[in-house]
Amino acid sequence: MDSATLGVGEDDLVTGEAVALDLPAAGLGMRVLSGALDLFVAGVVLFALFWLAVLVTSEADDAVAATVFLTATVLAVVVLPTTVETLTRGRSVGKAATGLRTVRDDAGPIGFRHALTRALIGVVEIWLPPLFMAPAFTCSLFNRKGKRFGDLAAGTYVVRERVRPQLVIPPQMPWQLASWATTADLAALPDHLAMATRQFLARAGQMSPAARTQLSQELLTDVLRYAAPAPPPGSHPEAVLAAVLADRRRRDTERLQREDQLRRRLMPPDTLA
Repeated sequence: MDSATLGVGEDDLVTGEAVALDLPAAGLGMRVLSGALDLFVAGVVLFALFWLAVLVTSEADDAVAATVFLTATVLAVVVLPTTVETLTRGRSVGKAATGLRTVRDDAGPIGFRHALTRALIGVVEIWLPPLFMAPAFTCSLFNRKGKRFGDLAAGTYVVRERVRPQLVIPPQMPWQLASWATTADLAALPDHLAMATRQFLARAGQMSPAARTQLSQELLTDVLRYAAPAPPPGSHPEAVLAAVLADRRRRDTERLQREDQLRRRLMPPDTLA
């Protein structure tokens, strides 16, 4: 297992740089509200198009009238949602109002293919009169990420954008490793390794003992490449990881403070401040 993704939860969105994005999947209630708003907008557009179709086909034969009405239905049910979600990268009118967005399974923005697939399957699972939203609701109810059939086919799902950021408490220095960490040569960890280590320490208590032991050992092997000398024999892997992160944080904070003091001495005060 690559340590770059250690500690990343199964439900997290993970970018190509192995950074987990804390954008939770939208709940069923919010999706229903968003879908109801989208249905209302599509219904208004469909009513307007039907009204125009009646005016245009008032003197036409039945075949022409049927073609015009079918075209109006396709425009309102397929073309409109596909165009809107493609241009907005996953935000329909209902999603914009409720703070939701459709993303790919890999957390990237959706494109035309994804939006078209969702709209086409939505014709059956949402708009078909005998069913009318029952398949979409049932699928979302039993899917872990609240996906409907259109999401399953397109490789997408809906996330909440309006979430409060949750600050993670930084690792504290284990007292038994304080003297080693403050005197050791600790190089800066690569971003992906530092992120994986922080996430592992934050979520270690939620893991099974076997997985926790395995992941801590794999992370420790990678982290110790940037530390010399090695920690005291018998040190707990998680304590070593916490010590490295805590002391790197202390060193970075002191470096930034020194740079700020130097800048204040060398640069004249800003008269406009």
